[in-house]
Amino acid sequence: MTAWNEDTEAGASELGAVTVVEGSSFCISSHSGDIHGGGSQGAYYQDTRIVSRWILRINGALREPLVARNPTAFQAEYVGRACSADGRFDSPLVVQHQRHVGAGLRDDITIRNYSGQDAPCEIELLIDADLADLFDVKGGRTNKAATPLKKAHKKELHIDSLHSSGQRRGVAFRASGAKVSNDGLRFHISIPARSQWSTSIIAVPLVNGKGPNDPFTETTPLHHTPGVRRHVAWEEHVPRIAVTDANVEEVLERSQRDLGSLRIFDPEHPDRVAVAAGAPWFMALFGRDSLLASYMSLMVDPRLAAGTLQTLAALQGSKVDVDSEEEPGRIPHEVRLGVTAGLSLGGTAYYGTADATPLFVSTLGELSRWGLGSDIIDSLLPHADRAIEWLEQYGDRDGDGFIEYQRPNEHGLINQGWKDSWDGINFADGRMAEAPIALCEVQAYAYAAYVGRSLLARAAGDTAVERRCADRAETLKAAFNEAFWLPDQGYFALALDKDKKPVDSCTSNMGHCLWVGIVDEDKAPLVAERLMSPEMFTGWGIRTLGSDMGAYNPVSYHNGSVWPHDTALVATGLMRYGFVKEASRVASGLFDAAEHFGGQLPELFCGFDRGDFAEPVPYPTACSPQAWAAAAPVQLARILLRFDPDFTRNVLHLAPILPDAYGSFRAENVLLGRSRITVQASGSSGTVSGLPAGLELRSDPRPPLTGDLFG
Repeated sequence: MTAWNEDTEAGASELGAVTVVEGSSFCISSHSGDIHGGGSQGAYYQDTRIVSRWILRINGALREPLVARNPTAFQAEYVGRACSADGRFDSPLVVQHQRHVGAGLRDDITIRNYSGQDAPCEIELLIDADLADLFDVKGGRTNKAATPLKKAHKKELHIDSLHSSGQRRGVAFRASGAKVSNDGLRFHISIPARSQWSTSIIAVPLVNGKGPNDPFTETTPLHHTPGVRRHVAWEEHVPRIAVTDANVEEVLERSQRDLGSLRIFDPEHPDRVAVAAGAPWFMALFGRDSLLASYMSLMVDPRLAAGTLQTLAALQGSKVDVDSEEEPGRIPHEVRLGVTAGLSLGGTAYYGTADATPLFVSTLGELSRWGLGSDIIDSLLPHADRAIEWLEQYGDRDGDGFIEYQRPNEHGLINQGWKDSWDGINFADGRMAEAPIALCEVQAYAYAAYVGRSLLARAAGDTAVERRCADRAETLKAAFNEAFWLPDQGYFALALDKDKKPVDSCTSNMGHCLWVGIVDEDKAPLVAERLMSPEMFTGWGIRTLGSDMGAYNPVSYHNGSVWPHDTALVATGLMRYGFVKEASRVASGLFDAAEHFGGQLPELFCGFDRGDFAEPVPYPTACSPQAWAAAAPVQLARILLRFDPDFTRNVLHLAPILPDAYGSFRAENVLLGRSRITVQASGSSGTVSGLPAGLELRSDPRPPLTGDLFG
């Protein structure tokens, strides 16, 4: 999910840092709660760092950190010990610090005096804001920003900066009873024996001098803030999960919490909720990432997919623009909130991706099977048709029937599939492939788009569109299996290069081809065998690149690492083609890996073999929480349940294959159509209560090769 204007790989916070997230706002601090300004530390609002320094000193010394935790995604709690005024080693002063993010930052500080004597305290909060753009922070280019202007008022410290775009970004800091200076806030107090002192420090972001509609205040109860209300509502309507296996239960619950924290809201359309890609660098709408994450989280809330589709539809390309790579019908890769903001969910939209557009259509087709209201489906059909037109008029650049990409400028992404790092597309001997490039999984997504649009047309009684799209799908499938298959190797090429030569490296991408059903049935066993080989399956997940390939590196971003979302889609593809044991083995490996990450799967981890290391090795700069990593366990649970609704045929398939070690599974409050159902399963048996009227429960798995979308 590399951002368009970056020449560095996706990264995250420093080791041991604490991250809190709410909507597109987030804060990264040290374990103590202090923000030292190094690396990615800071508080961010609309892609601008509004706090770059936040250091609490008590009696001239830093706190001794004791514990830090995240009771919720948008809240952190820190406990530390303060130095007493007399310098005693065993200080009786304990500092409790609660941090909330949302429309700014609120820090509640309480100092408890456990001694029998009054405790005089000099409290100093050193604060600053460089007001740097998020990607200047990420790229280490914060010196590019204009020098902020500081002005200490009687009650507030204002920091303001004029950006080259003409927009002003700023922040105001305040706390009752504080003495304000350009360096920060100070308090001179005495805490009575066996008593405490408290204050609230508020940071209010300013855009062109105006604050947000619902900023934090010192007096407003936190449970009344919009962010907290949204999270309470989320917890109330997502499924309530109970699994005998405590790890599986915790992983699924954590996935739901993380997905809730990564939602972004459009103030102009309160009913639309989309999914941000992940913290810290991708707290924005990403076409591919948001679509795949919302697809994999359908059992949590299908409305995430609906909101993501509606938001992306509003940003669908309408003209040819070489700079942003916009083209008519194209779905954007990335939408940002930075200093060039002009849209409700973002400023500049960048369109340089080959896969978001077909995924838009296929996700819409999938939602129709989940009982999404016909009003939403009908409103999005014209956008689906424009997306199909993009595939045929702009995506297929040379008329050979395949979708290729090649950036038309010097600043866009070189590679425009999900492996979008500069070195992510290479031959078996390690050589880089040259554009234009036709990726195997992009052809699969295009196939799924045609199948999905055909099914939507069938439901609407539009036989002409149904037949046309079905024919295009059939033609593409035949051409794909001819051009991409490598008979000597027994797997599909990663891509075709500029000379239409197969890029012959062995990658996880072909698992996505299984997922959508474009692989001929006779080739599927060889693909499954290769994906489950020691070169590809680590025991924790599927490597992005085989360990016997020339560019393999287990500590690379896309050339040998393991990505949870990628592994989950591979497992889905294995299950689709009837490789039940293999799919179950992959799913179990990823759930085991999640346990070692505290129940929260990161964006990616290193591709070392499970036999070599007792625990999965973290990738040093992986995003967390991250949307499609959070959604991966939900998708794995779905395939182990073999839970497949199809309102277009009035059936619901439930044919569980839960490993014995997992015990029983129960999910209440699952939204299906307009009903809330309860799913129960154990081993190979399952039941559903509250089934929508007219929907037949089937205890057999959905046929693996029916030609339907995402079988």
